[in-house]
Amino acid sequence: MEATGTDEVEKIKSKFMSAWHNMKYSWVLKTKTYFSRSSPVFLLGKCYHFKTEGEYRALHSFQSSSAGLSTEISGNVEEFRKDFISRIWLTYREEFPQIKGSALTTDCGWGCTLRTGQMLLAQGLMLHFLGRAWVWPEALAMDSCDSESWPSSTVRKLTASFEASLTAERDPRLLARAPARRDWDGTERRNELYHRKIISWFGDSPLAAFGLHQLIEYGKKSGKMAGDWYGPAVVAHILRKAVEEARDPELQGVTVYVAQDCTVYSSDVIDRQCSFVDSGKAGTKAVIILVPVRLGGERTNTDYLEFVKGILSLEYCVGIIGGRPKQSYYFAGFQDDSLIYMDPHYCQSFVDVSIKDFPLESFHCPSPKKMSFKKMDPSCTIGFYCRTVQDFEKASEEITKMLKSSSKEKYPLFTFVKGHSRDYDFASSPLHEENDLFSEDEKKRLKRFSTEEFVLL
Repeated sequence: MEATGTDEVEKIKSKFMSAWHNMKYSWVLKTKTYFSRSSPVFLLGKCYHFKTEGEYRALHSFQSSSAGLSTEISGNVEEFRKDFISRIWLTYREEFPQIKGSALTTDCGWGCTLRTGQMLLAQGLMLHFLGRAWVWPEALAMDSCDSESWPSSTVRKLTASFEASLTAERDPRLLARAPARRDWDGTERRNELYHRKIISWFGDSPLAAFGLHQLIEYGKKSGKMAGDWYGPAVVAHILRKAVEEARDPELQGVTVYVAQDCTVYSSDVIDRQCSFVDSGKAGTKAVIILVPVRLGGERTNTDYLEFVKGILSLEYCVGIIGGRPKQSYYFAGFQDDSLIYMDPHYCQSFVDVSIKDFPLESFHCPSPKKMSFKKMDPSCTIGFYCRTVQDFEKASEEITKMLKSSSKEKYPLFTFVKGHSRDYDFASSPLHEENDLFSEDEKKRLKRFSTEEFVLL
């Protein structure tokens, strides 16, 4: 009886905390992010200038001060906004199907690193299926967050009440925001299908390959449960397992490699890229490489700023997850010494992505935020994408140069080593172990990582 009573108390406590977090993270805040017109802005390998419109009409090569790397540069503010809004934004959600083994129907207050990890993986999949040049045609139709500071639940109730009172009239503001019907050509239609498909893989349902429900199931293998705090290193390993276990044929051409103890073993990466595709059919996989690192000891070492900026200016980069203590963000760019990020700490309603033509707006962030690099927590995970073995070799060469030029007297953040790791055998990968998805070595590493990571509120 005592155990039953304790369980009931825990359930009530869980429901109370969920309700509190839903209210806390449901406010639409009126915040503005200011950008300098005299400094370039980098976003996942692209560079933008906000000087007078027309001054940078043509695309040309820009030499990054960080490492002398060629980066694409383009002109005005609207192009940057369109590019930023096109990135997939994944936030706290409420009222989704109950998570197995818990009473939770929301991840408010504890799931932000899982959400930023999803964004990291989503960007890799966008590069794989859509390419870096793709932008969402409806991006500029998105309104900035300039509404009143109401909780989202209040907004929904007011909207529902207003719509119920309408007879023959329609709200012209809502009509203005509705995407216009377009006569798409074959390429546009294909891109829109992949756009929706990628988002659907991250839906909040037990069947979504990279949805919260599935990620939590993989997290259980490392001792994490729904409602626990997850750190960027643990999430990197969870994402790897999720991609390995994905059964959608479209995902068979992608793999994930997680660096071990800040070391990327080149032969292991290439082995994963050249592994068999579709039940023995030979082929080459694209690889998303995730590198858990620390940018210093107790505090972030500002000496690593130039390296982080160099990484974010690379065409291979899919972003960085990390942030402040107790919070995780998805970093996608920078201007001067401030990093540009998307914030998952906003509670939105569950969207059923299995419905045809489900609404896309809540999966795209209308405005960027900025954070000073020195305010970051040291723990983070860096991600980059390579479509081919040649891309990986080129990326590893460029990043190694950056590491050498930025480390000076310091130990580099991570290294590329030729050959295989001695403590991990891909031939006996836990991919084939149904009852134990993490090897003993991985469990030891995850246990160590779990002590240094975020309290996610």
